[in-house]
Amino acid sequence: MIEISTRRYAKAVRQFVEAYGIEKSAVSEHFIRVSRRKVRELLERDLSQYRLCAICLDGIEFKGRHMVVALGVQQDGQKVVLGLRQGASENAVVVSELLRDPSERGVDFTQPRLYVVDGAKALLKAVRRHAGEQALVQRCQLHKRRNVVGHLTEEYREEVDRKMAAAYQMSSTADAKRALEKLHRELQELNPSAARSLGEGMDETLTVHRLPLEGWLKRMPATTNPIESAFSVVDTVCRRVKCWKRGDPVERWVGAALWVAEGNFRRIKGYRDLPRFLAALENLKPKPPAAQARAA
Repeated sequence: MIEISTRRYAKAVRQFVEAYGIEKSAVSEHFIRVSRRKVRELLERDLSQYRLCAICLDGIEFKGRHMVVALGVQQDGQKVVLGLRQGASENAVVVSELLRDPSERGVDFTQPRLYVVDGAKALLKAVRRHAGEQALVQRCQLHKRRNVVGHLTEEYREEVDRKMAAAYQMSSTADAKRALEKLHRELQELNPSAARSLGEGMDETLTVHRLPLEGWLKRMPATTNPIESAFSVVDTVCRRVKCWKRGDPVERWVGAALWVAEGNFRRIKGYRDLPRFLAALENLKPKPPAAQARAA
């Protein structure tokens, strides 16, 4: 966790203090016990104390295994790890369990919040199942840009990515959609696969445009960046691990790394404006039929 190998841990400690039980085998056994306990505490703790305004869902390919993580953004701007699941892919079973577990530990999925996902259909299906068909879902704009550009040859990638970025930066939902639809028509001639990728779920990449927000408060929920920063900690912590024979070490190391990351999380930028974000979510929430009838 502190980037000292178990082989050199005893030497590092003995430079400062006389100690015993710090040889490679002892340190490894101790870490296995402690990391299992920390991961269990992380994934079993009560979540009812957290007031969440957004939940990010994303997966990471790690040592041949797929790890899917749920990260919550609290109303005060602090981030908190909600869950972790290991699977062959972001399939519906894995993701559904990932969301069912926080629900059983106190997360109220009836409350208005934004769900930011990387675009995988299994993630969208699981959100709809737990939060309802009317849940506000934002597909990550960065993932969408990468997916579309990934279909193109090198000579067209920069131009298409620039056009998509410019569209997503527009303040008006109508203007952004017109720009994306124009690009979609261009891609149909250039690369039909890229055009299909852009057209699939296009409206859900513009959910934040329907919120009357500006600046960083508008950019923050448009991507899964809050969870990407946690994944960078996982990469840093685990880069020197050599033995990945079974699934247990993967979950232990990834879970322990997320625990380390959570301890260093800072509030998201623009957190002081989150009350406006919450008000916008409340206003955008679909009204029940009785309320719609009274308004009419």
